Amino acid sequence: MLGMHAEQQVLFWIIIAGGALVITSYTHGFLTHPNTRGNVWGGIPARLKPLYVVSMLLAAAGFFAFTYFVLWRLNPGEVVIAKSFGFTIFIGIYIVILVPSAMWMPLTFAMLTYPSEGLWLRIRVTLALVGVASLALLIILLTLNTREPAVAYWFAVGGAAAFCLQTAVLDMLVWPAFFKV
Repeated sequence: MLGMHAEQQVLFWIIIAGGALVITSYTHGFLTHPNTRGNVWGGIPARLKPLYVVSMLLAAAGFFAFTYFVLWRLNPGEVVIAKSFGFTIFIGIYIVILVPSAMWMPLTFAMLTYPSEGLWLRIRVTLALVGVASLALLIILLTLNTREPAVAYWFAVGGAAAFCLQTAVLDMLVWPAFFKV
């Protein structure tokens, strides 16, 4: 990765590996569970499904917007967060977003097949981890003191806000309220 700082390169490969895990888990889940794949909606009312679809698309676009900013517009040597953390905090946040995101689909299909309190707790924890990490990312972006062009920065903030709506509100709070096995 020419021109990338070492920490950005590490983050880049975490995003590639983690993203591949997320996509693989979703693809595998839908291909191997054709009879129950519609049940992953978990009882979300039909009137809310269009909101979810739009939110998922905005969250995906938002992920790319804030990832672009973090990977290619920030100078890791200049990042100071809360007077204590540097650029490496982004590495932790992306891990906490991507690993549980890859776990959600297999856990949900397991819950649909073998419902249990333990599986439900693991699903709730994975959703909470992603939601809290996405909120942390949004807060960090909002408090970041950067000299970057306003357009790239505000696209990143808007993208993180859309991602938070999906992960910290719809996935972490709304979806579990409607989930029925």
